[in-house]
Amino acid sequence: MTHDEKLRIVFEAVIILSLGVVIGLSINYRLIFNAFSGKVVAPVVQHVPDQPVMAYPQPIGLAEVIAAREAGAVLVDARIFEVYRDGHIAGAISLPLADVEAHLEDFRARVAPDRQLILYCSGYGCPDSFDLGLRLIDEGYRDVWSYEGGMPEWRAAGLPVEKAPR
Repeated sequence: MTHDEKLRIVFEAVIILSLGVVIGLSINYRLIFNAFSGKVVAPVVQHVPDQPVMAYPQPIGLAEVIAAREAGAVLVDARIFEVYRDGHIAGAISLPLADVEAHLEDFRARVAPDRQLILYCSGYGCPDSFDLGLRLIDEGYRDVWSYEGGMPEWRAAGLPVEKAPR
């Protein structure tokens, strides 16, 4: 192998590595931003006597979401309101992660901390429902679940979807 061939191989390896870094950063920008802003630290959870402590929102599948919904669980859409308005799980409440501070007081007035919450967003790979769950656990909610399949899985199953008034 000549010197020029070795240089070309090293150059191609550097290009491939650089592309991998750029793609990885673009896909995980929110996680990286949260890590550098200190939001990745686990929340401090206050224990309420006689209630189980949930440090993290627990994952829940489609069949369990359907059963919990029928049993009275509160479904919470963590997507931005404009997306919620265009179609959400029938009966779900909008609490966008992006605007949680502006809407949290109203949410707390509408939903008691002892209610079962099932949070969802735009499907697998969307961290908003999990991140919102962390915030709600920090606010005293104890029965918090994250439906990772979210709207894409719900729609694909042909389950009820409704639109909010404009």
